[in-house]
Amino acid sequence: MRIVLALLLVLLASLQYRLWVGEGSLAELHTLETRHEVALRHNVLLSQRNAVLEAEVRQLKAGLGPVEERARSELGMIRDGETLYLLIPR
Repeated sequence: MRIVLALLLVLLASLQYRLWVGEGSLAELHTLETRHEVALRHNVLLSQRNAVLEAEVRQLKAGLGPVEERARSELGMIRDGETLYLLIPR
């Protein structure tokens, strides 16, 4: 009888250990759920960024207008025959 009780206690202890600490434990489950949520949020941000980049690629393929606009705004380029007036705020 004592042997059976001891075996049951050992079995219970090993199951409790596995539940709380071992592989597949509640702590590991919580960690995996947190990592999953972070990955989902990151995927949403990447999807939004991809949509912006796809729209930009479509604009660039459509014609030279977007290229010219970008050259003017980011590089300060002007066309031949144009005069650039730079207004400096006081």
